[in-house]
Amino acid sequence: MSLVELIAQADERGLAASGLACLDRCVPVLGGDDDLLRPLWARLADGGDWGGPLAEARSALTPAPTAPGASGEATALARRMLDAVPDAHSGPAVGEWADGCSVAALQVHRLLDAAPWGSARPVTARREGRTDGMSPLVAAELRRQIRILELLCAKDTGADGLREALDVSREGRRVLRAVVSRRARGRH
Repeated sequence: MSLVELIAQADERGLAASGLACLDRCVPVLGGDDDLLRPLWARLADGGDWGGPLAEARSALTPAPTAPGASGEATALARRMLDAVPDAHSGPAVGEWADGCSVAALQVHRLLDAAPWGSARPVTARREGRTDGMSPLVAAELRRQIRILELLCAKDTGADGLREALDVSREGRRVLRAVVSRRARGRH
């Protein structure tokens, strides 16, 4: 199933987790701490209001820093994802936000990928399943997004599915942090 199809089938909790995971993987571009979004994950798991932790995350990244090694465009995309987080992790705004985060996260990875982008296909075509000629960093991000939605769409996953999604996202964050760090070292 394509990423677009998985997003269309996801429930509100799956969409919120998917969007949060995309943002979480892009935190290194903002120069943020690895645990910055952990309170939002906790609120998503327990069903609580995430307004307070969201305000704290936004405050921690204001003004929007640019991590050494991250491009200004990648930083702007990641910041827009954070700024667009809906006040509640339910409702129609969550689906729109999750879909936008999916596109933005793929764009961030494309911008930071040292490998050539390959064919001229846009990110949206990649999400629909046309992946030929895709660079390794972008392909890995696409696989992570699909895996997270598969985990969250599986029946009876509960908190375990959310924990597994966080683990997949955490690994992606480590990869992107390494890419940003390598790019920063290359500029010196």
